[in-house]
Amino acid sequence: MRRSYRLLWLVTALTLVVAGCAGGDGGLRLTVATFGEFGYGPLFEEYERTHPGVEVVGRVADYEAHHKGLITALAVGNGAADVVAVEEQYMPRLRQSADRFADLAAFGADRLRDRWVPWKWAQGVSDDGKVVVGLGTDMGGLAMCYRRDLFERAGLPVDRERVAALWPTWEDYAAVADLFAQRVPDARFADSAGTVYTAVINQAEENYFAKADDSFIAATNPNVKRAFDIAGALGAKGRTAKVAPFTQPWNVAVSQGGVATITCPAWMLAQIKEAGGPGGTGKWDITAVPGGGGNWGGSYLTVPAQGAHQRESYELAEWLTAPEQQRRLFVTDGILPSQPEVYRDPVVLEHEDPYFGDAPLGRLFAASSDTVRPNYRGVRDADVRPVFGRALGRVEEGAQDVGQAWEQAVREARDALR
Repeated sequence: MRRSYRLLWLVTALTLVVAGCAGGDGGLRLTVATFGEFGYGPLFEEYERTHPGVEVVGRVADYEAHHKGLITALAVGNGAADVVAVEEQYMPRLRQSADRFADLAAFGADRLRDRWVPWKWAQGVSDDGKVVVGLGTDMGGLAMCYRRDLFERAGLPVDRERVAALWPTWEDYAAVADLFAQRVPDARFADSAGTVYTAVINQAEENYFAKADDSFIAATNPNVKRAFDIAGALGAKGRTAKVAPFTQPWNVAVSQGGVATITCPAWMLAQIKEAGGPGGTGKWDITAVPGGGGNWGGSYLTVPAQGAHQRESYELAEWLTAPEQQRRLFVTDGILPSQPEVYRDPVVLEHEDPYFGDAPLGRLFAASSDTVRPNYRGVRDADVRPVFGRALGRVEEGAQDVGQAWEQAVREARDALR
C-alpha cells in the first residue's frame, strides 16, 4: 500500500467521493479523493492560481473506506469524486469495470505513455489495452528505516552500510531481532508482523495469484509461506510492537522510541516524520532492505465516467502527475515518482533529508528505481490479502501459533473467492 495511508477520520465512505459541482462563486469546483495524504495541498493552491475560476477540493479518508466507497459509487452510478486515486491493489479489479471510467486516451493520455516506466503505464490500462483507466502517480521502492539510538544501546553498528550488512536476507534480519531483544528489553525490533510480511512477499513476482491465469496459488506458493513463517515467528517471539502503521498506537510507538526498525517504502517517510515529531530528528536513519529491493504500493489517478467535467478533471490529473509536480512531491514529501525523467533528475538524486541523518534519499530510493519490478496482483487480490494480515495479528496476540494461523488464513482466502 503506497503511502497508504494515514488514517483521517471523515464521516462516511461516500463523503470522500463527493461529486464535483459548481463552486460557490459560480466557477468550476473539482473534487479529488485520495486515501491518506498525497502531499497535494500546496499543488491544489498552485493549480487554482494558474487556472482562474477553478476550485480544487481534496477529500481524504482511510484506505479501506476510500476504495469501498469508490466501488459503491461506481455500482450505483453517482457519488464519485471528479478525480479519484486508486491504489495498485485495487487496479486489477477496477480495470474489469473500465466502462465506469473515462477513457483518458480520449483526452490525449496515450501520447504520454513514455513518461512512465512500462509496467507502471500497463497497470493503468484495461486488460484489452483499449482504455486508459488511470495515470500513475508514485511507486513504493523499499528500504529499511532504523533508530540509531536503539541500535547503539544494543551494541549494533549504526553506519548505513554496516547495518545493511547485518541482514542480507530476511532470515538474517530475524536473527538480529533476537539479538536486539536480549540487549534492549524495553523496545521492540519491528512495528508489526504484517509490515515485515508485506515487504517480504512484495519482493516476489507472484504471491496470491498466478500471473499466467490469475489462479489462486497462495496455498502452494513458497514465497507466501516463507514470508508468513518469517513474519509469524517474529510475532510469536514478541519481537514486534504489534502496532499497525497509520494507527494511533503506531504513532505513539514511533514517537516514544518503542520500535527499532520499520520496513519503509518511500511514501512512509512522511508518516514516520509526522509521528516522530521534531524530537525524532537525527534518531532515524535509512538503509537497504533485506533481500534487495522491491515495490510496496503505488497509485493512479482516475476520472469516473459519471463526472460532469471529465475533460477538466483529466487536465487536473495530468497536471498533478506531470514531471514538475512529481519532482516537487519527492523533494517535499519523499513520494517516489514512477517516471524515469524525474527519478533520474539530479535534483532528485542529490536530495537528502536531515530528519533521517542526512540520508541520501535520492540514491537510496530514486537511483534504484530502474530495478523496481511490481509483483502480480490478481483481480481478487483485495479480497485475499487482508486475510493473511489478520492471521498474523492472531499470532502476535498469542491466540494461535504460526501453523494454525496459516491454515485458517488459507481456508478463509479460499472461502472469500467462492
